[in-house]
This record gives sequence, structure tokens and C-alpha cells, in this order.
Amino acid sequence: MDFEHSPRAQALQQQLERFMQRYVLPHNAAWHQAVQQGEYPPPFLDDLKTLAREEGLWNLFLPGLREDEPGTRLSNLDYAPLAENMGRLHWASEVFNCSAPDTGNMELLHRFATPLQRERWLLPLLDGTIRSAFAMSEPDVASSDPTNLQTTVRRDGDGLVLNGRKWFITGAAHPVCRVLIVMARNAEDEDDGGSDPHHRHSMVLVPLGTPGVNVERNISVVHHHAPEGHCEIVLRQVRVPVGHLLGGWGEGFAMAQARLGPGRVHHCMRTIGQCELALELAAERALERRSFGRALADHANVQDWLAQSRIEIDQARLLVLRCAWVLDHPHKVPPSALRAQVAAIKVVAAGLQSRVVERAMQIFGAMGLSPDTPLAQFWTWGRALHLMDGPDEVHLRSVARHELAQARERGGASAAYFTTPEQMRTPPHIDA
Repeated sequence: MDFEHSPRAQALQQQLERFMQRYVLPHNAAWHQAVQQGEYPPPFLDDLKTLAREEGLWNLFLPGLREDEPGTRLSNLDYAPLAENMGRLHWASEVFNCSAPDTGNMELLHRFATPLQRERWLLPLLDGTIRSAFAMSEPDVASSDPTNLQTTVRRDGDGLVLNGRKWFITGAAHPVCRVLIVMARNAEDEDDGGSDPHHRHSMVLVPLGTPGVNVERNISVVHHHAPEGHCEIVLRQVRVPVGHLLGGWGEGFAMAQARLGPGRVHHCMRTIGQCELALELAAERALERRSFGRALADHANVQDWLAQSRIEIDQARLLVLRCAWVLDHPHKVPPSALRAQVAAIKVVAAGLQSRVVERAMQIFGAMGLSPDTPLAQFWTWGRALHLMDGPDEVHLRSVARHELAQARERGGASAAYFTTPEQMRTPPHIDA
């Protein structure tokens, strides 16, 4: 297992860092000002995207890109540090056409789209001329168990008809969002109690302007308003052609699982980038601020916070890089082990961000609660991460199930390490 990045990836890391410092960071204040004035996306964003594409910093995330598709075809391992760097500034990923949920949606389309679907939606997404959203979560059920989903799709002649309500749909308020990938329950399978509940869902491509698609509101997350949106969407008798079915009928659950692996690596590495920045800010603040006659950095508890944050960030990064490496080499581990690793990094990243940002905010004091630093937004994102893509508890259960399955396979072999009186009375026979 080798976490060393390829020479090409290392060169891209340096190039991305220079681009961020020279072009993206100088626009940060202007980005916030434009959004506050209701101008989203800011007018300069397209110029930055054009420049990034000209410099080859475009679609960095998708290993399976074809030769005629724009992008770099980096492995998950090589992309990870780039995602970390972009994560330090929450709007930077769009500059490089690497924003969620577009990355996961492009992966789905790349794997399952028909030629017509590819032409209509995948190519514009790869070109960065449109955005997309993934509509899965619902307000009235525990969406962490997708078998609960109430939104339905039924086949009606040459069309598909959808009804339901989705919410916290990231990206649906973006002005150039053009398509939803909707996860829905197959209506005709509702009464089929004998069928596998994991084969009762399908994914449907729904253009955002389709009659019956109503974006009800953009929901604030812990009072943070995201201009691209975390939207509530109602689908009322939404009819689309049957050719808008993505993949096979009843294959939605398996496709959703396939989408989550690389996407969680991206999420986790962006989180680690934010934690690195939070630690940098906290350390600099500790050196410049004084309390009770000495610098904050001279207080033992502050030193402990900084040290704990450094250790935890490095631990989390190694775990995520291992997961990225395994995704690039799926034959190295069984699928159950890969699922457990993907689940584990999600739990680790959410807990990491909560702890690291909380410590940084404490060091900053009241300023850490204000919009003057990125810490309050980082804290909001970290809290949401405990629920996004499934709550921590679901992922912990996945890891535990894998451990228990391994224990059953061992059949109690670990008991050989016991030192019970019975074992001590009957030493093993040793053949000469």
C-alpha cells in the first residue's frame, strides 16, 4: 500500500496551489460581497473557470474520463490532496468544475447514461456550462434507510410519472442547475412484499423546468444560507419520457451506493483542508493574542488543543488516503471491507471537523462566531457532515457489521490467547 502521489499529481498540486494564491483567494472578499448583494454566481466566476480550464485544472476527479472528454483522469489517491486544497475555500471547487454534487452525478452519468443522456447532460456538466442536483432525502421519513423513501415513480405508456417531496437538495438553487437525479420508489412494486427491498428503487433524470417540479424554498443550515441552495422540492405528477430512466429499473439503490465511495473521499478531503486552515488560524491567533499577562500560546491547555488537532488531522488524512488507495485498487480488499472503510472515513471526518473547529473558535473567542473568519461556516459544515450522506450511527453500524462478520469467520480462534486455568493445565503436545 503506497500513498505516494504520482509525479504528475505532485505537479498539479503545486500548480493548483499557485492558482489558488494568485487568482482565487484575491477574489474571496468580492465573492462574499457579490453574494450578499444577491449576485450569484459572481460575474468573475466564469472568467476564473475559463482560466482554470486553459491551465489544465479542470475535472480533476474522474479517473474514468475518455480521451475525448475534458479533464485530467486522476486516480482517487492523486485527487485527494487537490480536494483538500480546494476545500480550504468553500466556493473554490466550482472554479475547477469539481463541485459536489456534480462530481457524483457526473460519475453516475459516466457509468450509466445512454448516448442521448450523455449528450444532453453529461457533456454540458463536463464542460461546466450547467449544474445538477441529486434528490434523495425526504422530510417525512428517515432517509438514512433508503427503503423508507416515499417519492414514487410509475411507468405510464412511453413516460415516467413522479410524485413526492424531497429536501436538503444541494445545488438546486444554482441559476444554471438544469437537471435533478431523483431517487424514487417503484410504485408498481409497492405491494410486492416478496421482492428485495433494495431492488424497488430507480433513478430518473428530471429537467428542473419540467411542469410539476416546484422548488419550495432554499433551507438555511444552522442559520447559514447557501446561495447554491439546500432546497425543498415538490414533485406533483411530474412526467418525463421513459428515456430519462438512468440505469435499469430497480437498480437505483445499487447505483446510489456506487456513487458514494469517491464522493465521500472528496467530502472528507475537503473537510481536512478546512481543518488544516482552522488549525493554522488558531495557531497564529494564539501567538498574537494575550490573556492574563501572557500569549494564549503559553497556556498549557491551548498548546494541548493545537497538538491534539495536529495529531487528529494527520490520523484522519492517512485513513482517507488509505480508503482512496483501496478505491483505486478494488481487487485488493473484499467489497464488504471497502464499504466499511468508506463508512469509517465519513464518521472520522465529521468528528474531526467538529473538534478542530470548535477548538479554533474557542481560541478566537467572539471573533470566531462572526463572519469575519471562515470558522463559523466551517463549524456549520462540520455539524451538517454528521448527517449528510447518512448519519454517523448508520456508518458506525456498517463498520460494526463488518467486524462482527470477521469474528464469525474466525470462529473463536482468538480465544487461543486466553490464559484460563484449563488451558494452563493441558499444555499442547510438541512433536520432536
